[in-house]
Amino acid sequence: MNKLLLGFIYGFIAQVLTFLQLQGNIKYNWYHKYPIIMLGIAVPISWLYIKSVEAFVHSFNGEIWPSRLIGFAIGIIVFASMSIILFKEPITTKTFICVIFAMCILGVQIFWK
Repeated sequence: MNKLLLGFIYGFIAQVLTFLQLQGNIKYNWYHKYPIIMLGIAVPISWLYIKSVEAFVHSFNGEIWPSRLIGFAIGIIVFASMSIILFKEPITTKTFICVIFAMCILGVQIFWK
C-alpha cells in the first residue's frame, strides 16, 4: 500500500480515538467508569501515531516537517467533524476558516514538490 495513504489511515484512526478518549470522556464520563481502560488505550493510540509519522516521513524522503503539518491538519479536520457528530456543535465562521486553513496545509504538503 502507498505509504502516504497508510500515513493518512493511521493518523485518521489515531485522531478519532484520541478525540473519543479525551472529549468523549466529557460526554460519556468514561474516565471515571473505566480509568484503566482509558489509560490503556493510550498505548495503541501512540502506536498509531508512530506508524503514521513513520509512513509520512518515508513518503517525504526523510523530511519530518510534512508529517507534523499533515498530522496537525488531520487533527483539525477530525476534531471539527467529531465535534459536530458527538456534541452537535455548529460550525462557526471561525471554525470553518480554520478547517479551510487545515485543508490548505494538506494541499501544500501533498502537492507542492
